[in-house]
Amino acid sequence: MKTGEIFSYSFTAIKLRKLRAGLTTLGVVIGIAAIVALLSITQGLQNTITVQLQKGFATDTLIVSTGRGFGFGEVGATDSDFKLLVNDTQTIDEIENVEMSMAIIQKVGYVKSGERVGTTTIVGVDFAKYANTYGSTFVAESGDVPLNPENETVVVGKRVSDPWKNGTLLCDVNDTVEIIWTNATARPLKNETYTGHVTAVLKEVGGFGFGGPSDSSVYIPISQAQSFFGTDECSQIIVKLVNSDKATIDSVSEAITDAFSGEVSVMSSTAVLNTLSSVFSIIQLFLAGIAAISLLVAGIGIMNIMIVSLMERTREIGILKALGMKGRTVLLIFLSESVIIGLLGAVIGIASGWGLANVVAIAFSGGGGIGLRNQASQAGGFGGMTITPVLTPTVLLGALAFGLIVSVIFALYPAWRASKLKP
Repeated sequence: MKTGEIFSYSFTAIKLRKLRAGLTTLGVVIGIAAIVALLSITQGLQNTITVQLQKGFATDTLIVSTGRGFGFGEVGATDSDFKLLVNDTQTIDEIENVEMSMAIIQKVGYVKSGERVGTTTIVGVDFAKYANTYGSTFVAESGDVPLNPENETVVVGKRVSDPWKNGTLLCDVNDTVEIIWTNATARPLKNETYTGHVTAVLKEVGGFGFGGPSDSSVYIPISQAQSFFGTDECSQIIVKLVNSDKATIDSVSEAITDAFSGEVSVMSSTAVLNTLSSVFSIIQLFLAGIAAISLLVAGIGIMNIMIVSLMERTREIGILKALGMKGRTVLLIFLSESVIIGLLGAVIGIASGWGLANVVAIAFSGGGGIGLRNQASQAGGFGGMTITPVLTPTVLLGALAFGLIVSVIFALYPAWRASKLKP
């Protein structure tokens, strides 16, 4: 028999057993759909987070924090008593290939305008240096960011100004606001407050406030932060390099670490992004492995169904062999049936998985992707992002090939047994 005749005969055999073939195909559909849905959502999450991080990063910067491991807390997680001070920027500025450095003091606090109060992160920075380093994100949407601000100057992120995203503003340019911080070192605890004047509302960044500007932060002059928080200890120091070459990043990172006797950790934006990509690759592999288990179960189902089919079709196979059909042809007929089942299951599974991924995204977001908020956002209602599932060609072709391969592999034994039956 020719190849076309073999597939035609196999397809006819499948149509004669619609229910059984449908249930067998359903197992493949479920396995492929699980793989496609999980991987497309994970890929969409990775793409979204990467874009958001890139918005808040500058590739020619380093972030210096206390401790031998990088801290994401208020002043950096560390087991050492070593503290970074605002004046430590002078030491860093003397290192070769450093264009400039700036200290950042930040605390979690509140911003109050009239009767409305929102949780925020209060960030003390040098406005001129910060605007120079993050020229594409530390930009005013309304008002002006002063380069030589007075101590009462306040610049707010977009989500601080419009936390509910409906035009109901918490504060706007030229408003007077109260900046509130709870002094945990005082006994009893004491709320420190001062009145500031909003000179600018930043454009929406949409990214994470990791070193760079954030939609959920309030910015005040570094001198005011030192006075208001009563400390010269800084959370981190942002270092702007002369270029973003890997050699420059490595040499300056080593020099900074040596300058502080190994008591600080130095993180580059590119290193964070590379680490993120590695983590997501591991997650994708793990999720694909979990989803593949259901496909293997489907493969066992294919084997069982074909063995039962073999028993039912013994007379048919005997007649075909008596008419001169070779064992190899019988083998190909059974394998062709498995290919058809695997192909149909893979195609339907890919479509179902892609649809499921989008349904899950819409369900979690209430109509537009999966809503994720950072810690400050959860407290004050600021910030957020959406995720769009991504079906890459690799996932598409891989799912299709995986469905076919599993179907054929588990059909080999029944097909071999069928080919060995005697007339």
